[in-house]
Amino acid sequence: MFFILSGFTMLAMIPVFLAILPAIVLMVYVYRQDKIEPEPPALLIKLVGAGVLAGLLSMILEQIGTVFLNLGIPERSGSLYTILMAYLVVGVVEEGTKYGLMASITWKNPAFNFRFDGIVYAVFASLGFAAFENILYGFRYGVGTLATRAFLSIPGHMAFAVIFGIFYGHAKKNADLSYYRPSKRILARVQNIIGYALAVLFHGTYDACLMTGTGISTLIFVLSVVLIYVVIFFVIRRESRFDQPV
Repeated sequence: MFFILSGFTMLAMIPVFLAILPAIVLMVYVYRQDKIEPEPPALLIKLVGAGVLAGLLSMILEQIGTVFLNLGIPERSGSLYTILMAYLVVGVVEEGTKYGLMASITWKNPAFNFRFDGIVYAVFASLGFAAFENILYGFRYGVGTLATRAFLSIPGHMAFAVIFGIFYGHAKKNADLSYYRPSKRILARVQNIIGYALAVLFHGTYDACLMTGTGISTLIFVLSVVLIYVVIFFVIRRESRFDQPV
């Protein structure tokens, strides 16, 4: 009986393993790019946990956002509804929960002493979120859907994180310089806002294209995937190469 139960347990864990594997691969890739002073493993694990918590919070907040959206637009179809859902509900909530929790853990952490650390933190929190989301998709829609998400959705979450992480790292540098130049503190806040806004913009565009399904939206979606695989990985390597202390 024990061996039978163990066999069922192992089978049940297969979707979980397949769901988190792409996120782990990308985490390892970004971690290895942090060449000057790699981040403490305990901090990174905490960030992954923050990403999972962000996923749980997003489920609740998106339901609330959907209720308000339905009150404003009773007909749950059409381009306007799709755009508002993609940008103002999904994009705002998911990017907000991820980076809000990430910042609460890392902004004043002594380990945050290089600019590239901002990318590492954002990516680990975002991929923790993506792994949690992927597990839910795997159990709901089957293992088959995980193959597509491994090459599209998971790298997409990483791409949004890199965009925010770049601004987050620069903001940290300017915030630390504000002791000597107070205007830098304002610049740091502006950079964090811009980073968040761009992450929401790209995330919303990505989701809106998937939801709409028109010829133009499909073309934009394909271009965004190319952007992820060509530009984002180039940006990661470049930011790693020209890393600076904050």
